[in-house]
Amino acid sequence: MDPNPRPSSRAYQLHPARSSIVDLFNLYLGRSSHQKPEDSNREPPNKTQKRVTALNRELPPRNEQFLLDFGQLQSQFSDQDQLRSVTESILISLVVPCSGHAPRAEFLLFALRSLCSIGYINWDTFLPSLLSSVSSAEMSVGQGNQAVTSVSSTSLSPSGMLPSSSTIHNSSTFQSSNPASPLPSVHGISSPAQSATDPSPCVALSPVKSSDISCSGQQSTMRVNSTIRDNTLSCLRQLCCKIILTGLDFNLKPVTYAEIFNHMLNWLVNWDQRQQESDVAKSWRPDKALIEWLHSCLDVIWLLVEEDKCRVPFYELLRSGLQFIENIPDDEALFTLILEIHRRRDMMAMHMQMLDQHLQCPTFGTHRFLSQTTSPISGEAVANLRYSPIMYPSVLGEPLHGEDLANSIQRGSLDWERALRCIRHALRTTPSPDWWKRVLLVAPCYRSHPQGPSAGAVFTSEMICEATIDRIVELLKLTNSDINCWQEWLVFSDIFFFLMKNGCIDFVDFVDKLILRLIEGDNHILRTNHVTWLLAQIIRVELVMNALTSDPRKMETTRKILSFHKEDRSSDPNNPQSILLDFISSCQNLRIWSLNTSTREYLNNEQLQKGKQIDEWWRLANKGERMMDYVTLDDRSIGMFWVMSYTMAQPACDTVMNWFSSAGAAELIPGSHLQSNERVMVMKEISPLPMSLLSGFSLHLCMKLAFQMEDSLFSGQVVPSIALVETYTRLLLIAPHSLFRSHFSRYPAILSKPGATLLVLEILNYRLLPLYRYQGKGKTLMYDVTKIVSALKGKRGDHRAFRLAENLCMNLILSLRDPFQVKKEGKGPTEFTETLNRITIITLAIIIKTRGIAEADHLPYLQTMLEQIMATSQHTWSEKTLRYFPSLLREAMIGRIDKKNLAIQAWQQAETTVIAQCTNLLLSSGDPSYVMTYISHSFPQHRRYLCAAACMLMHGHPDNINVANLARVLREFSPEEVTSNIYTMVDVLLHHIHMELQHGHSLQDLLSKACANLAFFIWTNELLPLDILLLALIDRDDDSHALRIVISLLDKQELQQRVKLFCNNRGSPEHWLCSGMFKRADLQKALGNHLSWKERYPVFFDDAAARLLPVIPLVVYRLIENDATDQADRVLAMYSQLLAYHPLRFTFVRDILAYFYGHLPGKLTVRILNILDLGKIPFSESFLKHMSSSNPVICPPLDYFATLLLGLVNNVIPPINTNSKSGSMGDTSNNTLRAPHNKTPAASQSGPTNASEGQKSFYQTQDPGTFTQLVLETAVIEILSLPVPATQIVSSLVQIIVHIQSTLIQSSNGLHGPPNGVGQGSVLPTSPSGGSTDSLSASRSSASVSGINASNFVSRSGYTCQQLSCLLIQACGLLLAQLPPDFHKQLYIEASCLIKESWWLTDGKRSLGELDSAVGYALLDPTWAAQDNTSTAIGNIVALLHAFFSNLPQEWLEGTHLIIKHLRPVTSVAMLRIAFRIMGPLLPRLSNAHSLFNKTLSLLLNTMVDVFGRNSQPATPVEASEIADLIDFLHHAVHYEGQGGPVQASSKPRPEVLALCGRASESLRPDIQHLLSHLKTDINSSIYAATHPKLVQNPS
Repeated sequence: MDPNPRPSSRAYQLHPARSSIVDLFNLYLGRSSHQKPEDSNREPPNKTQKRVTALNRELPPRNEQFLLDFGQLQSQFSDQDQLRSVTESILISLVVPCSGHAPRAEFLLFALRSLCSIGYINWDTFLPSLLSSVSSAEMSVGQGNQAVTSVSSTSLSPSGMLPSSSTIHNSSTFQSSNPASPLPSVHGISSPAQSATDPSPCVALSPVKSSDISCSGQQSTMRVNSTIRDNTLSCLRQLCCKIILTGLDFNLKPVTYAEIFNHMLNWLVNWDQRQQESDVAKSWRPDKALIEWLHSCLDVIWLLVEEDKCRVPFYELLRSGLQFIENIPDDEALFTLILEIHRRRDMMAMHMQMLDQHLQCPTFGTHRFLSQTTSPISGEAVANLRYSPIMYPSVLGEPLHGEDLANSIQRGSLDWERALRCIRHALRTTPSPDWWKRVLLVAPCYRSHPQGPSAGAVFTSEMICEATIDRIVELLKLTNSDINCWQEWLVFSDIFFFLMKNGCIDFVDFVDKLILRLIEGDNHILRTNHVTWLLAQIIRVELVMNALTSDPRKMETTRKILSFHKEDRSSDPNNPQSILLDFISSCQNLRIWSLNTSTREYLNNEQLQKGKQIDEWWRLANKGERMMDYVTLDDRSIGMFWVMSYTMAQPACDTVMNWFSSAGAAELIPGSHLQSNERVMVMKEISPLPMSLLSGFSLHLCMKLAFQMEDSLFSGQVVPSIALVETYTRLLLIAPHSLFRSHFSRYPAILSKPGATLLVLEILNYRLLPLYRYQGKGKTLMYDVTKIVSALKGKRGDHRAFRLAENLCMNLILSLRDPFQVKKEGKGPTEFTETLNRITIITLAIIIKTRGIAEADHLPYLQTMLEQIMATSQHTWSEKTLRYFPSLLREAMIGRIDKKNLAIQAWQQAETTVIAQCTNLLLSSGDPSYVMTYISHSFPQHRRYLCAAACMLMHGHPDNINVANLARVLREFSPEEVTSNIYTMVDVLLHHIHMELQHGHSLQDLLSKACANLAFFIWTNELLPLDILLLALIDRDDDSHALRIVISLLDKQELQQRVKLFCNNRGSPEHWLCSGMFKRADLQKALGNHLSWKERYPVFFDDAAARLLPVIPLVVYRLIENDATDQADRVLAMYSQLLAYHPLRFTFVRDILAYFYGHLPGKLTVRILNILDLGKIPFSESFLKHMSSSNPVICPPLDYFATLLLGLVNNVIPPINTNSKSGSMGDTSNNTLRAPHNKTPAASQSGPTNASEGQKSFYQTQDPGTFTQLVLETAVIEILSLPVPATQIVSSLVQIIVHIQSTLIQSSNGLHGPPNGVGQGSVLPTSPSGGSTDSLSASRSSASVSGINASNFVSRSGYTCQQLSCLLIQACGLLLAQLPPDFHKQLYIEASCLIKESWWLTDGKRSLGELDSAVGYALLDPTWAAQDNTSTAIGNIVALLHAFFSNLPQEWLEGTHLIIKHLRPVTSVAMLRIAFRIMGPLLPRLSNAHSLFNKTLSLLLNTMVDVFGRNSQPATPVEASEIADLIDFLHHAVHYEGQGGPVQASSKPRPEVLALCGRASESLRPDIQHLLSHLKTDINSSIYAATHPKLVQNPS
């Protein structure tokens, strides 16, 4: 039955004409008028019975008489519309019973045509009802068995096109309900065949029950019944197709075409659903009837998608999944259609993928890992998403990711190797644990309960296991080469412990595979005990202990673990590492002995006995009363203590903790303001444990120490020593993966203990800030600290904790490198203070301008955040500051009303009252009792003017003020009131200076008095915090006097001496290297009177000078904005020693160079660079030489830029396999050639020339975080520091990339071009042949680049010429993406000029076929083209653009439109294809950035108008069919964006996009416009509009 009958269907059944019409049809069909129509369906279609029955009937009238008889019947009824509807319903009811009777079926077709001739058939109602009726009949044929799933008018997908996944079982990626996790059978990575675990759609739909064929005696009957049923369905479908073909001669509504298309598609996909089981399937073959309806069905589909009519876009076939039907019949017609679908799908998918996309892999050179989310997400939820580090192209070219996808990737495939390439690189470059947690899956054996797929995770435990073993093998090879790589082993053990503890590796499976690789695979590689040591690190992990005690394979696993033991053969037996490796097997045996009695038979008795030596050493070491001095241990003692940490972790932990209390404790002498009974006991200072000792501790001991230290630090009754705090932070820095913990989450009770709160704030602010940023926990920590700030800002007298928390929050905000929310919940007013609000705006300006906004998801809550800040902040920024703001922020800020005048008016109104109150309070003879009266009874709006009034009452003589009363009042104020006083005082002070100037006073005298007044507050009596005062002054840079006052304050000797004292007491900025005892500063001297008042808890690292660390950089920013570059230079020179303690000074240098790029004089640039410890930054030698040269304005030679890129290839870009033709995969066999240990020849300038060799631990690269980030950001700093315009730099880089293959090949062959440039011996053409041979002529060949000494580039990289050339392109794209937009614009100009000037594109003699061939040739992946030495300039430049795009934040992608704008007007199909090839891959990434997607799509459509516009006059006529792939791509991109991810059955374009396409198509030629006719909002011509809920409901 029709599931959606028309409202009047019952009326049609009772219509008086119905019986007459039925009788008329029965007459012509030769059926008895008394026979029910259904009866024939119940009769078995036996030929004999038909023949007998026919003998008893009269012959029907001739067909030609039908129309006359119908006309007579028609004249008897007045309501012709109802009569027509009744006639349609009767015809439909006759189709099923007559389909198996050829003459009757022919008559029905004749009757339909006849009725059509008099306009008596409404095909738009008839065909959907017919299809619904046929579907119902097909379901009834199965007699209760599950039959073919039908598609009726109500079961249409929202797009109106494709059936649901239950209908077409082998469809493409849109089957999955989760766009990020398509079914394994359809992702296009492995075979498109259906997964073996999925139920076969054919079995599910088979009308034959399995129970029916269980008895062999019934098989013969089943074959007969099955044949009868097959014939019935075949005849029914055949007749239905013929009727549809008749209807297609008329113009139908789009929704009708959609209905027909879905049914035909469903029939084709499930053509063989009837025979799938037992011997029935084996004996069954497609019969003639089936082939006939298949062909008729194909005829319908071809008519629907034919380009002349374009009733349905051909794209619908591309996303239908028809090509994936499992059992393709041996039919040429169907095979032809499937082949065409594959061909066009492949062509369309090409436009979705970037060139060399397989090389685009996370480099970990930036902090940013794009989430590529496919659903709109706002707020902090973005931070909790699982990352998708690698995207794989599906069969439609769209990026896919997710756990389902990962599980379907076959071991050994290119996609498997690509995943391993990423993991191997991660194991070397140590990205944060936050990254690992977002991309990994728990091994299946450790999953306690079933869980849904993880959308972002693309790495399975098998991949992690294989990559981990690869890394072990790599380290063993380095170790066997006598290279000291102990540091690498330590870093790797930290990650390995982390992975194993989190269940990302199946331990038993790991041991099995490791034994195969190391012992059975290569007997010579395992020569040391490093593997045994590595396993000893994790042997106490719970999952590992379970495997060794309760797993069924525990015996075998234990035996294999013990087999890794090797006798130590170190040349230096007293080396701590050698001692540890010598005893580690004994440690392992002892541990296993204690774990399980059943495995003791496998243990080595000799190793067990060797454990006694450890006990003996420990007994001797603890002999006597003398405490072991951990600072002066000799090498052997260090080694033995390391060994003990693996066998006796608890005793080792206890002795270390006893070391810190060994000096005893002393009572802290209270200050004069403290009561005598307030006693504070403090541990006496002792030296902290050195990193050299801590680094060898077992991770188990490190965890024990961390826990016990935290108890002592945050819960103990005695104030800990600085040595204990310092050792604790060193532990966390040594093993950031294993030991990191979020302090406020782990110890929420800290906030209830004032001393513990101060301590943890100091640790975070002065020790662990970079660690939190590395862990990706900076935002979370900011929210936690904000709560402290919010709780304290209104609390009277609690200034110390508040200012410390606020300073930490400043540092946290300034450390962020992505837009963020000011509230974790995302709603409500900000809890920030006024100071933090202002810092936030400046940070946003720096982030957006220097790094861009990575994701479209950040934009919505960015606007919300600005509104939250502006709702509570009254500040307005000066025009000089705003001119450097990014446009997005500037536009939001520029309209704000400046309320400074209102503040001055408020002061003037309250001035009389305030001065009167303050006179009584602040006169030198003032009554002390008036203090409480003032605090209790003064109005809050008057209290904010206290400091301003004090300034006015000084009259340049601070001695006139009663300091005691003022200090007492300020202490009793809340921190928020003090801050308000500072900002108000600055406004009033600056206004007063202007007023006094009008009265003729000297500016110099006024400024001098102002500075004296401020010095009274800051240094003389230490009443106000200097950092807040400086921030208040620089924020008033709209007043020219404010910055002069700032400079004067910074020039003060009091401040210089304070900073010098701080630096002397603090020691080296690299605190982890300090070996001596730390000296605790006096609380009052460190923080001043205001903050130390009534405080008894001593300081650890805090100091008033240290509070300036976030402020000085902001002062420099403000000076540069006001063109005071000389003063900025002077400030940096004065405070360079202090800035060495800045936790993120490397980031500061990088950001300030990028923020002011093009506006910094060379002298200031050099000064900024000198903030860094140049000897520890991997600057290239040629850069330092160039900057120190007498004429640095000259652009460096190309060799400089080439070696810079080579450094990125060697240190940042993930290694690739030398054996893979595609050059896309990683291989450890080649990695040793590129390892950091590889000594760089003296002549080489690549890589870190003045940085230490070997892999660095996190604590050595805390800023920016990893060594790969350090190398990449150093290259960025070099480029930004060059005193030459971006034009020359980009031109040099492009010149290198365009000719890179020829340069490398010629240099490796010993061929060098002449000094003046063009080389005639090039072997690489810059242009494709296009079917001709003249492209290889010397005049058109690619020249190698002069100025590059590339003779040993290849040998220094460890790659072949072809591989290196492709990686250099990737490196260049990565580098350019880190630079400011000034460089991007120049890149777009260079690229467009190079493309436009290609000789073969401008060669008018070329035929269309030659140019089309040429474009395909030119746009090959450089990876593949390089294999045959056929790389092209255009291919290289497009690959460079794509590498650049893939690393670009989404906000900056809008600038990419400049390329196409420079290419326009596009005058040829060849150029049009290049434009689409450049921009096409961007569209999937913009699926959630609707505005940018619309702009990009509009730009591409405009280029199409250039070539195929109504008024275009192409040199060579071009048929519309020539760009069928571009048409298909536009359809797919529109659906992808509508879905916000991979296209599904329900995907539908957004109405706005359809409207955009519709407007653009109006300017196209009619034949092109025709192909895009469905991409518009007209429901009468577009199937997408006609089936779009919004457009159907609102057709206007």
